[in-house]
Amino acid sequence: MGWSSWSFLRHHPTAASIEAQARALKTSGLAALGYRYVNVDDYWMACNGYGPEVDRYGRWIPDHAAFPSGVAGLAHYVHALGLKFGLYVTPGIPANAVRQDTRIEGTANTAVQIAETSVTEQNYNCGHMYGIDYAAPGAQAYIDSWAMEFASWGVDYLKLDGVGTWDIPDIRAWSAALRRTGRPMILELSNSLAISHAALWSTLGDGWRTGDDIECYSCEKNGSSFPLTDWRNVASRFDTVASWQPYGGQSGWNDEDSVEIGNGAHDGLTVPERRTVLSLWSLAGAPLILGTDLTHLSSLDEAMLENRAVIAIDQDRIAARRLIDSGNEQVFVKHQPDGTWYIGIFNTDTSAAQTFRIQFAQLGLKYPLRAVDVWTGQSLGLVRGSYSATVAPGGVSLISVLASA
Repeated sequence: MGWSSWSFLRHHPTAASIEAQARALKTSGLAALGYRYVNVDDYWMACNGYGPEVDRYGRWIPDHAAFPSGVAGLAHYVHALGLKFGLYVTPGIPANAVRQDTRIEGTANTAVQIAETSVTEQNYNCGHMYGIDYAAPGAQAYIDSWAMEFASWGVDYLKLDGVGTWDIPDIRAWSAALRRTGRPMILELSNSLAISHAALWSTLGDGWRTGDDIECYSCEKNGSSFPLTDWRNVASRFDTVASWQPYGGQSGWNDEDSVEIGNGAHDGLTVPERRTVLSLWSLAGAPLILGTDLTHLSSLDEAMLENRAVIAIDQDRIAARRLIDSGNEQVFVKHQPDGTWYIGIFNTDTSAAQTFRIQFAQLGLKYPLRAVDVWTGQSLGLVRGSYSATVAPGGVSLISVLASA
């Protein structure tokens, strides 16, 4: 749970802007509810015509105009607020390291000896990253040195972006390197990972992106990152939550990408659609990493983000399964050890309210149940046999049911 710079700040993160978001995370009260990570995404590194600029050991260096005290200084600021700090990297070795044939820290090896210059690694914005030959002496040591540097900076969360099945050696190298540092760091794999390798991702990372970016890049207006997303991008998550359900839980998180709630109409979603996002992400047990401008939170959105009952559903480390996928109705359920069932009834029709009925026999439940509206906390009394809900366009009815004493 926390915040990431990509959705709102996008191409222009600075130490000042990150610090402002960190302060807002703290002063809003969100941090006290578990939103603790402050994650700097892309564009923190300095770039030139040959890609990321490098230090004497071939590792990215910060853009010192944007981060005058360096990444370590920013991490210290975030930690002083009692928060955690996250950073971003992509696989491979920079072309600038190869051009300069930089030495690999702690070895006699150099960048040229480990680089596969015939392989171009994914780096979405700066570009110019080559592959690494992990059979070459010094290859793992190069990643180890980078991980140790991140640990020395105070990194608590690392997003390894642009990876997939073709990058398994890179993912293995980073996973091992982070463990060797002795500093606990979450490793997040991004993005749109192949479900065919889901079991492997869960052994190497702590979280893995199950789909494409949630942002609606074609929606942006006048150079702004607003509106952040749209219903089409949200609706695509119903299928990913369902298909990835067996792989989420105790060993890591199915990541549905950023939660674009906080800035009202600028989120790009109606109020019912925003409740759908938080309900679906929480039923999925997905990370709640906010992408909005925390310095201008709407009171309505802030209240949604602070709903303790919804947060508790997210934090139980149980991934919900899909019970119904029919027409405009989507129903996801999860079962707690204490016997409580959480049921999310979603209306994917964004033009009209719909009434849906769920039969409890589908869950193997036959006895009278005490039902509660999770969002409002209101008791719905005893229900028998079935439950009917009229759901707003693009909205959700999120209830809990428990056997009556």
